Amino acid sequence: MELDERVNRAVENFMSGYGCCQSVVAAFADLYGLDDELAKKIGAGFGGGVGRLRMMCGAVSGIVMLTGLDCGQTEGSDRDGKSACYKVVQQLLARSEAENGSLICAEILGLKGYEKARSSYVASPRTAEYYKKRPCAAKVESAARIFANYLKEKQHEPLFDEKS
Repeated sequence: MELDERVNRAVENFMSGYGCCQSVVAAFADLYGLDDELAKKIGAGFGGGVGRLRMMCGAVSGIVMLTGLDCGQTEGSDRDGKSACYKVVQQLLARSEAENGSLICAEILGLKGYEKARSSYVASPRTAEYYKKRPCAAKVESAARIFANYLKEKQHEPLFDEKS
């Protein structure tokens, strides 16, 4: 599957009722040996800005998860590997923030006040009105495209120079 098709798959996942994080992670999961079901389970708790607390955007959380799958270190003592992964996460999230204005779910949704943003753990019903008033599908697309572009750039040349 082409990387651009994965971006479309992420949006289709969201429009089928999956959370932002689930949608992004599941679109790329097979590249890392994860099946669709496991990817969606892993991303399930990150919806609504982590458990509907409206903290970090679920689509952004998906970028972080995928980056870990792509370049995360596996040895606890590998500080260089950890630092390299953190560098990529920070750079990809900077792209997301520049493109979307924030990494925070409540800010992206325009929710005012911390308590209002955290009003309930109950997931909103997915209706035509829900999709019409929320920017989430566009944020899922943005996150998936940022990660797809990272993979494309990585295939052709080093993504970031050592001075970044």
